[in-house]
Amino acid sequence: MPPKPPALPPASSPPRRPRATATLPGGARPDLGVEAAGALAGSADSAGEQRPSDSYVQSFARGLAVIRAFTAQAPAHSLTSMAAATGLTRAGARRILLTLQALGYVDSDGRLFRLTPRILDLGFAYLSTLPLWNLAEPVMEDLSEAMGESSSASVLDGADIVYVLRVSTRKIMRVSLGTGSRLPAYCTSMGRVLLAGLPPDAARELLQATPRPQHTASTVTEVEAILARVDEARRQGWCLVDQELEEGLISLAAPIVNRSGQTIAAINLSGQANRTRADAMRERMVQPLLAAARHISSLLQNRPA
Repeated sequence: MPPKPPALPPASSPPRRPRATATLPGGARPDLGVEAAGALAGSADSAGEQRPSDSYVQSFARGLAVIRAFTAQAPAHSLTSMAAATGLTRAGARRILLTLQALGYVDSDGRLFRLTPRILDLGFAYLSTLPLWNLAEPVMEDLSEAMGESSSASVLDGADIVYVLRVSTRKIMRVSLGTGSRLPAYCTSMGRVLLAGLPPDAARELLQATPRPQHTASTVTEVEAILARVDEARRQGWCLVDQELEEGLISLAAPIVNRSGQTIAAINLSGQANRTRADAMRERMVQPLLAAARHISSLLQNRPA
């Protein structure tokens, strides 16, 4: 009988830094965005790999192989393509995909399966220990201090933006926000920047399926009108929203991009209309905001793997 391969050593967790004030919700790597949730440990390897120890759970490994098979190059799979990508039988791939669908991690149109944003939850515990956004925090602190306004960073999760970092001033608004806060994407500057990073058809589909209540007299709620503003944000590289979420709140946002130029997050500056008019905010703050966004993008793209 051949000797049993040695058991794999337990993985050590990276040390938690006390000042890590932000995390990507659910665990999307900032340089890859949502697609990283489908690549938890690299490309999908064969589900028939050799068991490293008696405690190895093959069915669990096969489930992870299915998740890893969803990549930027293959965001959707049929049963046949999933079986080919993982080394599973069609029946085995089907059981795992239907289980993931029942749990909300996968969706299907009847033929093709795709990951859902819920898959991001799987990486949350790990990424919450990593100080990835500490790279962005000092840049945003400098921006906030220079402009005298609060600065935040967020990512898109379904039809919402989720705050992953916030640098506040002492100026109080009625909307109380912090890391983990969620706001609707359709009427926020960061939301429109993040929607601009999606394929146009995907942005339209998302908006059509999303409730769009009128928060203020200025809130744009019609899908076509919102898409026009999203297109404008895509063309000019930034977005300004004037009192659509809350009376008196003006915000200006710009995208954070990965190595491929894909939008994976957004940062903003937010101010009060009784102190700064929208046109004055645009004239004074767009260029510093864009410079900060480029700086953060560069830091995230060039950080050690």
